[in-house]
Amino acid sequence: MKKQRIWEILEISKENDQQSKIFDYFISILIGLNVLAIILETEKSFFAEYKTFFRYFETVSIIIFSAEYFLRIWSCVTVEAYRHPFIGRIKYFFSPMALIDFIAIAPFYLTFMIADARILRILRFLRVLKMTKHFHHSNTFHIITNTIFKKRSELISSLILMFSLLLICSTGVFFAENETQPDKFSSIPSAMWWAVATLTTVGYGDIFPVTSIGKILGSISAIFGIGLFALPAGLLASGFSDEMQKDKTFCPHCGVKL
Repeated sequence: MKKQRIWEILEISKENDQQSKIFDYFISILIGLNVLAIILETEKSFFAEYKTFFRYFETVSIIIFSAEYFLRIWSCVTVEAYRHPFIGRIKYFFSPMALIDFIAIAPFYLTFMIADARILRILRFLRVLKMTKHFHHSNTFHIITNTIFKKRSELISSLILMFSLLLICSTGVFFAENETQPDKFSSIPSAMWWAVATLTTVGYGDIFPVTSIGKILGSISAIFGIGLFALPAGLLASGFSDEMQKDKTFCPHCGVKL
């Protein structure tokens, strides 16, 4: 029962579970403060003045995050999917959320074992992954992941369609502009930068077609890009709305369908 209660507190809080809600809020605030600390540390003068505070804050945060991680490993056996005391914990360790938790805390401990300055800089950058721990405590994030999973076939199809259009546009403009602008459209991969900027309607203006055929292709790409890149957004919006409606059809207290 003790393990079961700890797991309930660590997971996303239910409507009437005050202890779990308090823990969710506490962890979310701590994650936010960690991200803020990472940002402020890049201000050299500010960091130099409060260096000791930043170091202590990071250490305390890691201790809390580590305790949460190991408590999850310890109590996960109360879930049916991880029931086996050893195999279940190994299975949980390799689950996506557990791996995110591990990656978020691992850089801190690795800095004690690695002396290479270049690797240490990379590890310090990875500290920003602490913000991914918020996914564990966000019901909205779980709704989004469910939406993506359920709409995966449609999203993959739209991504294939987008890539196909990108390839057609970049190939067409390469053959249209290569002779006129060999420095800017030197190959199809280099033309892809123009195609991406055009299809996403960003249009940086550093590379642009000057031939008549190139301009026609650019116009077509811009027009198709508006509709094509709106397609995944529409799919996700529709799926998200369906998931939100589904949540409202179940009682928040007992989970029974209304």
